[in-house]
Amino acid sequence: MKRGKRYKEALSLYDKTASYDLEEALDILLKLPKAKFDETVELSVKLGVDPRHADQQVRGTVVLPHGTGKNVRVLVFAKGDKAEEAQRAGADYVGAEELVAKIQNEGWLDFDVAIATPDMMGLVGRLGRILGPRGLMPNPKTGTVTMDIERAVNDSKAGKIEYRVDKSGIIHVPIGKVSFGKEKLADNFRVVMEAVFRAKPSSAKGTYVRSIVLATTMGPGVKVNAARLAA
Repeated sequence: MKRGKRYKEALSLYDKTASYDLEEALDILLKLPKAKFDETVELSVKLGVDPRHADQQVRGTVVLPHGTGKNVRVLVFAKGDKAEEAQRAGADYVGAEELVAKIQNEGWLDFDVAIATPDMMGLVGRLGRILGPRGLMPNPKTGTVTMDIERAVNDSKAGKIEYRVDKSGIIHVPIGKVSFGKEKLADNFRVVMEAVFRAKPSSAKGTYVRSIVLATTMGPGVKVNAARLAA
């Protein structure tokens, strides 16, 4: 892959093959040449699991203490009192049949999180092929199918993210923006990693966390010492 001048300059500032303690890795990351926008800091964790087996799936949600730095647009499928609760909580879009039709017929997807009350899932289920591949389908396991609409909306707005191992055994999640600075990024990083360690399947054998990489949207990855975190 052809890389630009800024990317090549960044690579010259540290040893890409080395693994660093978290504080040092963040110092390196934040000193790299900046893009013209506030880049997202991405965390990638390679796990020693086989995602083909149901008992080795690693998935969950966590609320980042400092949020993601992104304005999260929340859609709620609900009716009656629960629709009113969603509106009071600050949901961006609230509705039922009309929202399902808008997504089905117009391909409308201008939201980041979808939440639904359990009684709405018969209707929302029609959107599985559209929302599922995009990670937008409400799911009880992630707290997005619930009767506690207020809490679900508040958590999503506050920085609740879902982590899920992909087919390659890797978890990719945002942990904030470059503008957050080292301390806030470190806090968010630790909260995610604690959740990932807690989610270790009992059937997983050998080394659980094999590698950890931090990278900005446009920059190269910096390896974090996984062994030190597991100790």
